[in-house]
Amino acid sequence: MGKTKHTGPIKLPGRPDPKLWVSKVPFGLGKIKPKHIRDTFKVAWDNRDNLPYAYRILTQGVCDGCALGVSGLYDRTLAGPHVCTTRLNVLRLNTMPAIKPDILHADIEELRKLDSTQLRKLGRLPYPLVRKKGDRAFRRASWDEALERIAAKIRGIDPKQLAFYLTARGITNESYYAAAKAARYIGTNNIDNASRICHSPSKTALKRSLGIGASSCNYKDWIGTDVLVFWGSVASNNQPVSTKYMYAAKRKGTKIIVINPYREPGMEGYWIPSIPESALFGTQLADDFYQVNIGGDIAFMHGIMKAWFDMEEERPGSAIDHAFVREHVTGYEELKNHVRLQEWEELERSSGLSRERMKEFAGLLARSRSGVFVWSMGLTQHRFGTDNISQVANLALLRGFIGREHCGVMPIRGHSGVQGSGEMGADPFSLPGGEFTEGDIERLEQLWGFDLPRWQGDIVGVSLENAMLPEEHERKLKVFYTSGGNFLETMPDPDFVRGCLENVDVRIHQDIVLNTSTLADAREEVWVLPAMTRYEQPGGGTSTSTERMVYFSPEIEGPRIAEARPEWAIYGDLAARVKPENAAAVRFRDAAAIREEIAKAAPNYEGIQHLCKRGDVFQWGGAWLCEGGVCPTPDGKGRLLPIELPERRKPEGRFYATTRRGKQFNSMVYGEIDPFNGAGRYDVLIPAEDARDLGIGDGDAVVAYNRHGIFHGRAKFEPLARGNIGLYWPESNALFPKGVYEPFAGIPEYNSYVVVEKAETFHALKDSRYVEKRVAELELETPE
Repeated sequence: MGKTKHTGPIKLPGRPDPKLWVSKVPFGLGKIKPKHIRDTFKVAWDNRDNLPYAYRILTQGVCDGCALGVSGLYDRTLAGPHVCTTRLNVLRLNTMPAIKPDILHADIEELRKLDSTQLRKLGRLPYPLVRKKGDRAFRRASWDEALERIAAKIRGIDPKQLAFYLTARGITNESYYAAAKAARYIGTNNIDNASRICHSPSKTALKRSLGIGASSCNYKDWIGTDVLVFWGSVASNNQPVSTKYMYAAKRKGTKIIVINPYREPGMEGYWIPSIPESALFGTQLADDFYQVNIGGDIAFMHGIMKAWFDMEEERPGSAIDHAFVREHVTGYEELKNHVRLQEWEELERSSGLSRERMKEFAGLLARSRSGVFVWSMGLTQHRFGTDNISQVANLALLRGFIGREHCGVMPIRGHSGVQGSGEMGADPFSLPGGEFTEGDIERLEQLWGFDLPRWQGDIVGVSLENAMLPEEHERKLKVFYTSGGNFLETMPDPDFVRGCLENVDVRIHQDIVLNTSTLADAREEVWVLPAMTRYEQPGGGTSTSTERMVYFSPEIEGPRIAEARPEWAIYGDLAARVKPENAAAVRFRDAAAIREEIAKAAPNYEGIQHLCKRGDVFQWGGAWLCEGGVCPTPDGKGRLLPIELPERRKPEGRFYATTRRGKQFNSMVYGEIDPFNGAGRYDVLIPAEDARDLGIGDGDAVVAYNRHGIFHGRAKFEPLARGNIGLYWPESNALFPKGVYEPFAGIPEYNSYVVVEKAETFHALKDSRYVEKRVAELELETPE
């Protein structure tokens, strides 16, 4: 861990720089771009019944959107106010009144006619609800009835038949910690969180390569680094405030490189609303795009390293930081030998890029004295996600881009709650302050005062699949307790997931709104428990940003949902009812008491107990993890790892398919049209050359299909690497395989090979022989 402290926000330049402008036409008139002013007025209108409270949330609370860590309107990176449409869209979740009783208790089939966006707009959950199998509507229940019935069911099953899941929906560190403790007290290690389907490979890879489980640097390191690389990350869409950091970096001379199959329009140019110059004329963000194949990143990075080793043959020291490698790195010769065995032809085929382009990027990195590598779902949501991230770590270690200013590796988080989830122990492989080792178990047993289960818990995908096990199986999922989340809209193969959810005896949805999964049947009962938002929780709460800043978000004065409870209190109450003999061990008197205990359970979080008022913040680990090149590994060194090329046998005539986010926050969709490219939710983004080869025109009805499912949409010509298509998530989830998980981190596979045909061709030939033949050919797909 580092000793250097974060030095706080810096100012933006005062003078404009026309060289960075996208267009001289004010406000990007006539261009496809987000309409920030219009959207802001819409948000104000949507919150018109609660504007004073909405204003207090924005100006006093810590953002419950992405993990940039904006507290009020300010952060630790740049001086001046920050607000984005993502945060504004989420705002209504906090200010809505309760759902009207006549709607809430309507026939379940009437509610099922609504999608999750429509259900969300109905309002907040007002009180506990229950619906038994066969009931036509939800019935109101008391908290005592709900928790006693749930506790009784849990007492009657094996703890291995119980699973907890916590999404990142504004959940605080206090709630994650209370849930992790309650689950272990009850006797189960089946507890998981939203990082399982986003950044779990990042933590796993960084642990094995560098000994760390979080970003090694700060957003501030973007500003002034020689090169800032975004790998499979569309920060302008998912973390809009980060475009201000990019703007500041550009003004300091930083080169911004985007590696993505799609030439993302939002990374090419963006109109940053809180910077007058940019709001008027836009800002050119990316200096170059490397349009790698979907899943071709490992090959691309091998190409970079191969070019470096060739450069070293000609002139030692021209590409590798030998002093850093010699003192702080292991595995150099093994990696070098492995990379040099790679053939350029295979690297070109796999990556989709020419060796000249790979050498060009290798040269840029070799000439850079500093660099920051940022990545997101484009690298992690693969069956080889952990290897993707270890390859990034390999590049950073070879160049010495670790442990100093303007250098580092950063898995940029898409939600303010998710970084703290594993650090608080809401994870089958982690405990608060450590991993799931015997030493960590004994340490927590001494602090908590009860025995912890020793068996390995399941990731959430496997827990759901366990619902389909035989009745007598010891891991047959019988009780599933989920705080937020909607697996019908986040997991591959939604039909299979529905079957799993409906095959659970008792399902508990602890949430603030309804979603489509809440309405699915269960074998016995579905319980719905109303939770407080982070702004309502007595005593406030904390969240951890991407850069490891732990922010205090205070309780904010405003209207309340009468029977909603703090999430941490619900977990403690339930656990105490399951095992009342030691109830004091899991019940907390208030949020401050939880923070006191977190400081003891998680050494990195020493200082959290002092956070108690608006604006309080500290950063665990210092400004840079691995400061000075010293890693928290047994030998203090980073590990270079020889990574194998993944098998990617794409049959002729198939496309690599992956997912994209539009106007949405995680799975919550806020608009049918993507503001960056004008695409609809059912558009198939396809390279024009590939489409024309198939006789497909722009706007034609098409079908994308494989042995997993079928997707009907319309072709939209977009600048993707040839042989690749983009589809919107979660609408396209039926095309991705169920039960395929990355072996190290357990993230589901969100990529697949598909056939794309004109809809008229598909339907004209859709007799059984044709379909069976075409699907049989798809057995050549990636091994699963």
